[in-house]
Amino acid sequence: MTPWLDYAESELGVKEMKGDDHHPRILEYLATTTLGNWARSRDETAWCAAFVGWCLLQAEVESTHSALARSYVTWGQPVVAQGESPVIAATYWRLGDVAVIRHRRRKNYHVGFPYRIGRRILLLGGNQQDRVCFQRYSLRAWELVAVRRT
Repeated sequence: MTPWLDYAESELGVKEMKGDDHHPRILEYLATTTLGNWARSRDETAWCAAFVGWCLLQAEVESTHSALARSYVTWGQPVVAQGESPVIAATYWRLGDVAVIRHRRRKNYHVGFPYRIGRRILLLGGNQQDRVCFQRYSLRAWELVAVRRT
């Protein structure tokens, strides 16, 4: 029921290249956004939202076409109210949703596909350790801003 996750999982291990080389798949993710040519030509450009958007578009689901993680705060339908407790979110989220988190101190946003929500959130996402992978985020350091679905 969530073919975009099949695409996301098939991309596990795609990672940025060092130096002047750029991973062609990451450039494909970035090409689905409204970024200018210069930003779309570099795998060092923040690409978590581009990865989510690419996966959705592969499954013929509309994305935000934005490279900003916070653009997914209003995408699709809300699963829980914005800023709702992770305990509430843990009750209502399901595989295939999109989660947006924000670092409590630095205030930067990140977006990915949740696989577990509790005291930590496990996300499958892009630009996590400069690659597509699963990563845990402590909800002490990160705030769960939104959980959305198609």
